[in-house]
Amino acid sequence: MAEAYIVAATRTAGGRKGGRVRGWHPSDLGGVVLNDLLDRTSIDPAVVEDVVMGCVMQVGEQSTNIARNSVLSSRLPESVPGTSVDRQCGSSQQALHFAAQAVMSGTMDVVIASGVESMTRVPMGLSVSLPAKEGFGIPKSPRQEERYPNIQFSQFMGAEMVAEKYGLTKDQLDEYGYTSHQRAIAATQGGAFKDEILAIDGLDAEGNTIRHDSDEGIRYDVSLEGMRGVKLLREGGRITAATSSQICDGASGVMVVSEKALKEHNLTPLARIHHLSLLGHDPVIMLEAPIPATERALKKAGMSIDDIDLFEVNEAFASVPVAFIQKLGADPERVNVNGGAIALGHPLGASGTKLMTTLLYALKARGKKYGLQTMCEGGGMANVTIVERL
Repeated sequence: MAEAYIVAATRTAGGRKGGRVRGWHPSDLGGVVLNDLLDRTSIDPAVVEDVVMGCVMQVGEQSTNIARNSVLSSRLPESVPGTSVDRQCGSSQQALHFAAQAVMSGTMDVVIASGVESMTRVPMGLSVSLPAKEGFGIPKSPRQEERYPNIQFSQFMGAEMVAEKYGLTKDQLDEYGYTSHQRAIAATQGGAFKDEILAIDGLDAEGNTIRHDSDEGIRYDVSLEGMRGVKLLREGGRITAATSSQICDGASGVMVVSEKALKEHNLTPLARIHHLSLLGHDPVIMLEAPIPATERALKKAGMSIDDIDLFEVNEAFASVPVAFIQKLGADPERVNVNGGAIALGHPLGASGTKLMTTLLYALKARGKKYGLQTMCEGGGMANVTIVERL
């Protein structure tokens, strides 16, 4: 089977809900990321064969194939198609898998995998709440109800269930959330994100144009005492808003090419795709899936947890990476080394290639070889991607 290589990776800085990125139409936000990938590679835009773009709330400004609309908002020619992917939080990680699989199959040589989500302009849950309000039903079908009677699938409840199953205390989760901010602060102030972030124009509180080149959700005045004082999301629970991912606006993307394209277009690879896999799991506890998915991925790849130099495990809620570390024996100093979604934000459909971008640059900065990315997904699924830095 042919090899697939990542030759460019980029992301916008995360924007808070109603924050600096609020003025961007999501198609335009996706389009500037596509343009940046072209800039980073100096490749002829006409040789791009497809754009696969993750997006979760595909309604309103993100409807009608956001991938194609982003192509039409970019400087890619009209000959470049686009298709939109919804695997919930793993949408753009799945976009990367589809792009890599197209290259590995030999059917394509240059594919862009990307993601976009404006959680300001297209609020989370709108694709469910709006049709329901207008009388067009809900996603859960009668047959699903028979299989899962009286169960409302909920990521919030799943996060609590993971914490309970693995015996995680509120103090542990608070401490993890605090660490996420501390790492994000250190990474930002130390310039760790400088090369991976595409700076764009944003808006300040008064509507004036400002440069948006750092993640807006980081709380620079964070304290562990303050984290511990945040109200629980449910009585008797362990999760708070401070140990949950932040609502976020953003876009990200990577360019995936074949060995043939490397030579033809004089491209320098950042990494080789080493392993791709996916697992479905219990949709009720939902967020536990990265654990068995990673176990299976490592087995299929012939690797152990200690072979992985750095991990990116999406911080949908603190219980997810904390349980991951505890169950798999991963070195906590290798997991989310520059902070995660608790501090940096989780722009849903953009998070997959966002995490991959951060992982690639972190591997480079530390001179490390293997990176593993995984994330929990609505419906009880998880993608796992292992890359080898070159």
